[in-house]
Amino acid sequence: PLGSLLSRLPLSAPPPRRRTASQCKPEPPLLRTSKRTIYTAGRPPWYSETGAPVDEAFVIGLCGGSASGKTTVATRIIEALDVPWVVLLSMDSFYKVLDEGQQALAARSDYNFDHPDAFDFELLVSVLRKLKKGKSVKVPVYDFTTHSRRREWKTVYGANVIVFEGILAFANKELLKLLDMKVFVDTDSDIRLVRRLQRDIMERGRDIVGVIKQYNKFVKPAFEQYIEPTVQVADIVVPRGGENFVALDLIVQHVHSQLEKREITVRATLASAHQGQPLPKTLSVLENTPQVRGMHTIIRNKDTTRDEFIFYSKRLMRLLIEHALSFLPLKSVTVETPQGTTYEGKRFHRQRITGVSILRAGETMEQALTAVCKDIRLGKILIQTNHDTGEPELHYLRLPKEISEDYVILMDSTVSTGAAAMMAVRVLLDHDVQEDRIFLLSLLMAEMGVHSVAYAFPRVRIITTAVDKRINEEFHIIPGIGNFGDRYFGTDAPPACCESEAMDC
Repeated sequence: PLGSLLSRLPLSAPPPRRRTASQCKPEPPLLRTSKRTIYTAGRPPWYSETGAPVDEAFVIGLCGGSASGKTTVATRIIEALDVPWVVLLSMDSFYKVLDEGQQALAARSDYNFDHPDAFDFELLVSVLRKLKKGKSVKVPVYDFTTHSRRREWKTVYGANVIVFEGILAFANKELLKLLDMKVFVDTDSDIRLVRRLQRDIMERGRDIVGVIKQYNKFVKPAFEQYIEPTVQVADIVVPRGGENFVALDLIVQHVHSQLEKREITVRATLASAHQGQPLPKTLSVLENTPQVRGMHTIIRNKDTTRDEFIFYSKRLMRLLIEHALSFLPLKSVTVETPQGTTYEGKRFHRQRITGVSILRAGETMEQALTAVCKDIRLGKILIQTNHDTGEPELHYLRLPKEISEDYVILMDSTVSTGAAAMMAVRVLLDHDVQEDRIFLLSLLMAEMGVHSVAYAFPRVRIITTAVDKRINEEFHIIPGIGNFGDRYFGTDAPPACCESEAMDC
């Protein structure tokens, strides 16, 4: 009974605990794989390992009264789905910023947080629309103890499946258009009240009198007026929330069937995508002069010393960079020579050039780039393979500010399957770099990697010094040059490949 449940609750919030250093750090975005939850700086939406673009994300909308168990249902769905690239987006992040008067009302439990006007629907729709298209977004972090947004917003990347939950998830027409599946979590009102009391007192520093006052004045009327009626638009109603395993299984089966249909379509398209196809027109290979072939002979030779390997690799890198710069847009200009005559020449447009290396091997190309391009800005991306799922993951990202209008020279030493390169391109696109302004540079590529990148990103310029025809079962390029990073840095090859070499060695 409700009375006995209420009697167990504390009358006021517990004393604040001293926060540790780790608790003071801003939380990274929460993203999940099929094996476990992973906290990273962000994981962009993925393309299949052969280059197929993922369709728009499948969005599950979860609606229900306050403390009905929406988050629990969302977590259970994510765990049961057992698929990578799932992101959880909460409507609670999109409460409007309160002015001083509203702050004072909130402190007295006299502000209606359950009314549609309390939410920034314009921002919410914009964020969810971008996520569904695979774009990265900035999501506000709301502090319920102070009724305000924190200064730091978190970066969230798109996914194959997005689970969106909120009390008014079905209350906006534009939001409804973005939901592929609508689930209403129906929980008894007494249970919802007890859960809300426990949450607000223990987690948000409220007192029992204020919580009950707010519930009777705002929460219950808002549920009856704005939330409960939206059950009519739901595809599935889940009584008893996270304990209703039959309903959860039904939801998971439906999502699996939808994802499977999309995957079948992708595989059917890819089956004939690369077979017998000529190399894409976006590929440019450095002319195979006797000089270039001679340097390749040296760096491909397993008996070449490390000093010679570094020396001739750097020479090839310099030639590769010079070749890549010839594809940048130039305009005709006339200059006056010291002899007082004119010369009709070319000059690069005013747009900036930014170099981005895929760590660790791509970093070796930075010296050649900075030697050719004065005052160039540099960025870095670290991609590693998750050994549980076999998926590439973004573990480190540092890009210069305002990169969206730049021409970006993306550098990696070798490209075999193209997995790391595709993820890196996707990261740049998520930061609004234009696809036709991305130049992917590599000393050596396999035909498979070239086709994969070109298929996924047909406007990215691909530039290399040589293309080998095949890769072996370990995804090494054949004949190839071995693990470039280990040969360049003088390190021993690890038992399992890591960093970008995990996919492109």
